[in-house]
Amino acid sequence: MTSEQVADRPAGAGGTPGTQQDGSGESTSGEGYQRALGTRQIQMIAIGGAIGTGLFLGAGKAIDRAGPSLILAYAIAGLVIFFIMRALGELLMYRPVSGSFSEYAREFLGPFFGFVTGWTYWLFWVVTGITEVTAAATYMTYWWNIPQWLSALVFTVILYAANLISVKLFGELEFWFSMVKVTAIVGMILICAGVLTLGFSDAGDTATVANLWNDGGFFPQGITGTLMTLQIVMFAFLAVELVGVTAGESKDPKTVLPKAINTVPWRIAVFYVGALIMILSVVPWSTFKPGVSPFVKAFEEMGLGVGAAIVNFVVLTAALSSCNSGMYSTGRMLRDLALNGQGPKAFAKLTKNGLPLVGTTFSAALMLVGVWINYQWPGDAFDYVVSFATISGMWAWIMILCSQIRYRRKADRGELPQSSFKAPGAPYTSWFALAFIGMVIVMMGIDKDARISLYCAPIWALLLGVSYLVTKKRNAQSLASKN
Repeated sequence: MTSEQVADRPAGAGGTPGTQQDGSGESTSGEGYQRALGTRQIQMIAIGGAIGTGLFLGAGKAIDRAGPSLILAYAIAGLVIFFIMRALGELLMYRPVSGSFSEYAREFLGPFFGFVTGWTYWLFWVVTGITEVTAAATYMTYWWNIPQWLSALVFTVILYAANLISVKLFGELEFWFSMVKVTAIVGMILICAGVLTLGFSDAGDTATVANLWNDGGFFPQGITGTLMTLQIVMFAFLAVELVGVTAGESKDPKTVLPKAINTVPWRIAVFYVGALIMILSVVPWSTFKPGVSPFVKAFEEMGLGVGAAIVNFVVLTAALSSCNSGMYSTGRMLRDLALNGQGPKAFAKLTKNGLPLVGTTFSAALMLVGVWINYQWPGDAFDYVVSFATISGMWAWIMILCSQIRYRRKADRGELPQSSFKAPGAPYTSWFALAFIGMVIVMMGIDKDARISLYCAPIWALLLGVSYLVTKKRNAQSLASKN
């Protein structure tokens, strides 16, 4: 460990987590968390992480911009996501920790990158939480004329309360949230398949696979239109990496996590590519508009009003699921930062149930900013926060890939043990994924709606840089006083 890392890290922090028993006989990790998340819950958290607001609500805007070619955008981006997840899996099997990519960035790229990654991922989930309660509030207007800010407030408070009980309850909530989403999408695919083959419903006479190319071709808005949707597409995949944050609370991470990661290809193939092929075959792409869930719209066009209401409930569930995950991960990331001397000490405290109460409370309080955004700009709230969530979330992916590249070099030289779950094709697949993310960032700079996030990024970077120097100086003074 370098002198800089010693100054950055307080005494007693860090280390490879083991497993022990707490006073109640519960299995705990070396980080103090209870290992209460089983195989069933981790699998559904992994599946649910890939199905959220980005698909259910954001896809409406993406279809309007790209038409059927959005299917190709999801397929290519999905391949990149698989490369990222396998890179994360290689790191997790080398050292499964709850701090995950923040810890890996700290180890392989230096304490500054660990600091930036931890705080940026925390910010990502705070912003995403705002995005999700915004989406949930939008869905509520389908049934009742309720002010969006009021719905956003109620949802934030309820999910915060649920996260204060136990990690096992969080796992159960995510299991059933994900089960609802998976069941609904599979059911919708089967209904669309029935419309295409049997011709029932109002859309039966016009439903045909040819809708994928009849209305202006497969690229009706040109290749540029497709490229301009990449920000929305990548936002839809944000949170797939959440399974890495659960490493410190998984009962058997060495077995469960690789299985969950290997489900990524078929999840994307079914829930994104498959679902969009079916929807756009049954209903022409030009029918869908921004701000309206394409799933809800598809059922309305089929004349299945009850189905539309059910799907609206499902997409509401998806948004609440993602917000629930956000409250879970923010508390863990803040605690990892605190344990490494890169955040307030209060965030390191755990309750008797092994929950980071202070960090979760602080994050939930900031998520209430979403209530104000919904009050001020109810029509544009979703678009305002999506682009900033995308750029901050992609930073975690960049750190995963860079850390994996550095780790593989060290492991190949014999400086570190080899992972039991090597990423196939690495480091070339990792370099390809980095290049793809770079292209997405360039496209965001071209898009006037997404450009605001690139304006905010330098401000956030400057704030983090100053904060890191202050934190480093404080830790060095603390270390000197102890000596």
